[in-house]
Amino acid sequence: MDTDPSQSQTQSTKHKAETLQRFTSGPLSSSLSKLSGSSRGIPSDKDFHFYYNFAEFKSPVKAISDDAELMLRAIGSSSAQLWGKEMEFPRGDLDDAYDWLVSANDEVFERFDVSVDDFRRARKEAEEGGPSGMVAIAEDSESGFQLVYGKHKKKGLLSQVVVEEKDRVESSVKVASRDKKTMGGKPKVPFHVPSIPRPQDKFKIVVNNSNQPFDHVWLQRSEDESRFIHPLEKFSILDFVDKNVGHVEPVKPRPIESTPFKLVEEVMDLKELAAKLRGVTEFAVDLEHNHYRSFQGLTCLMQISTRTEDFVVDTLKLRIHIGPYLREVFKDPAKKKVDLFDLTHLLNCGVFFSS
Repeated sequence: MDTDPSQSQTQSTKHKAETLQRFTSGPLSSSLSKLSGSSRGIPSDKDFHFYYNFAEFKSPVKAISDDAELMLRAIGSSSAQLWGKEMEFPRGDLDDAYDWLVSANDEVFERFDVSVDDFRRARKEAEEGGPSGMVAIAEDSESGFQLVYGKHKKKGLLSQVVVEEKDRVESSVKVASRDKKTMGGKPKVPFHVPSIPRPQDKFKIVVNNSNQPFDHVWLQRSEDESRFIHPLEKFSILDFVDKNVGHVEPVKPRPIESTPFKLVEEVMDLKELAAKLRGVTEFAVDLEHNHYRSFQGLTCLMQISTRTEDFVVDTLKLRIHIGPYLREVFKDPAKKKVDLFDLTHLLNCGVFFSS
């Protein structure tokens, strides 16, 4: 009795898929759960450094660290064959090693995302425009697994198989081709990419992302250490009230084209800005806050404008220097500080306007 080759291929594919499902839902899943549970018992932070003083803890931890580093070096030495580019594992620098690991993970996830996109697109094209019996297959020649998608006839026969091998950096994976005309060019930098460096990492900013009120670490604290002392606390509100206002004729700002602008990125530039602010009686301030890469957010830019000049301060790069240089001019009650709120800010604060 002859066996239909198409039916045999379908049964073989089904068997492989069931085997993969049993593996991922059985031993693999339980092993990952056990590994995750065991990792929670490993001391961290101060406890880790305390236990690391004892040989009973230090020896196995060092052995695990050496094995992990050896494995990562093996992956790095094989990067040219895996991804078509050199990604040698860095030695000695923990920060570089972490960045390398993040980049390697991103490379894997990026390729997985591309394969999933190709899979979904080919399946959609097969379902919408292809023959009713057309099936596309992505096959890994090494593992023998096949991803079958598309429409089957009710009898389960495969009337036609369309497979196109796409060269993905010397990879043996066969995937359905991508229609570049309709898909368009792939963006160079996706919006959500974990490997994009956070500014607080580049400038060594220690950010407290705990869900509690902000506690300023650079201000003087009270005697009982229960709160910090605000720099303006010793002043009375009356110190900031201009008692000689009278009638003041509004002064129009200078045109942007004729107003000097300076981007303050270095400490010397910040020192010059502080000197100029000490020589004026009023200036305007606007802050740009962003919380995309941080839970509570960071002030990333500060604009300071006098009657004659505009400045934009890089508050991330100069974070630890802004207080020492600008604190005195900001808390000087003799200087008028104007907050450059725009309408959007005022509306968000509950201030409404009527025409």
